Amino acid sequence: MGGDGKVFTLAEVSNHNTNKDCWLLIGGKVYDVTKFLEDHPGGDEVLLTATGKDATDDFEDVGHSTSSEIEEA
Repeated sequence: MGGDGKVFTLAEVSNHNTNKDCWLLIGGKVYDVTKFLEDHPGGDEVLLTATGKDATDDFEDVGHSTSSEIEEA
């Protein structure tokens, strides 16, 4: 994984919505946040509820720093 230019539909991203396989759509890019669920300061539920939609506003509203590291799917 890691930004190879693959295009995903929202339906495809929405299928990755569990604590074993969690992807988010943020800023037009798809991120696999599965490995980060246990370490997320807001808890895994915050990330899991952001699946199946564009989570850009949710991400930006929290005021994440530019150093927030997530890996592209």
